[in-house]
Amino acid sequence: MRVHLGSDHAGLELKAHLLAWLGDHGHEPVDHGPYEYDAHDDYPPYCLRAGQAVVSDPGSVGVVVGGSGNGEQIAANKVEGVRAALAWSEETAELARLHNNANVVAIGARMHSADDATRLVEVFLATDFTGEERHVRRIAILTDYEKTGQLPPA
Repeated sequence: MRVHLGSDHAGLELKAHLLAWLGDHGHEPVDHGPYEYDAHDDYPPYCLRAGQAVVSDPGSVGVVVGGSGNGEQIAANKVEGVRAALAWSEETAELARLHNNANVVAIGARMHSADDATRLVEVFLATDFTGEERHVRRIAILTDYEKTGQLPPA
């Protein structure tokens, strides 16, 4: 599976670890930066690029990494078609895929060890969307709002 990655300086080391792990486990990782440490870099350009790549590359997924993962998730979610979820446990990584059909996972490098963060990515990649009607319906509501800006009926 092709996996698009982006980070900031706080996530750079974990992103490098994940790039190697993904390659070693038969995935095709694509690094959208940054490529070197800069304590003053900004995460949005890298997370937006990773998000756009996921949307432009059907069947791929993304991983965005920062200190907490919060800003990276927010940035990725600004790309139309991205459903980014912050994973902080194996259960949240799994549910992001099962119920939300998330196509990007956000990880906080300062929140998890490299081994724990890798496990979150592993669970995310190994989980398929259930396709249950209620989840499909909810995603469709969000997608429609994303495209039209019109609030759905309550």
